[in-house]
Amino acid sequence: MDDIVKQAIAKWPNVPHCYGWLALDARGAWRMRDERAQQLNLPGDKLNQPALLGFINRNYAADERGCWYFQNGPQRVYLNLEATPFIARTDPLQGLVVQTGEPLGTIERAALTEAGELILASDGKVAQLDDRDMTQLMDAMEIDGHRASDDALMAWLEGGAGKLTLRTGGAEVAVERVHRDEVNATFGFQRIPHP
Repeated sequence: MDDIVKQAIAKWPNVPHCYGWLALDARGAWRMRDERAQQLNLPGDKLNQPALLGFINRNYAADERGCWYFQNGPQRVYLNLEATPFIARTDPLQGLVVQTGEPLGTIERAALTEAGELILASDGKVAQLDDRDMTQLMDAMEIDGHRASDDALMAWLEGGAGKLTLRTGGAEVAVERVHRDEVNATFGFQRIPHP
């Protein structure tokens, strides 16, 4: 967290929290949600200004309830999450990185939803893989020790037998099934925080 943010919290400790105005989409974009976007349940405008994005990335954290927020000076701006608190992308040099620019690290847990969304957990971060990068990890998936073909993976997703594993970063991680609506409860975070 930035020092200027810590100073603002100390100076103004009782600023009310903000809900619904900021979101993280399933491709790792921060989105500003004005009153109209909130009323119509729209995703909001994508933020593109590099200094603002850097500030959000450096001051992004979770509270004890599993609600993720951006500490904007003395105010916590709680985020609506379309998917998970982090969105992972493949990077040719660092492997998997999240939207804040940090490496995801060694995968400790992996799950696949019925819609084919890959959820990865590492060192306190829960990240859904950006759907545009899924094909890059397909070669790293095996069922019972054999490369998982598209057909075999579809059969597994539909409840087929076999042990699905993900080989990445020199490690092999068993992939569990998780229903899309249960990802947040399974991995311990809130998608839509409330006061």
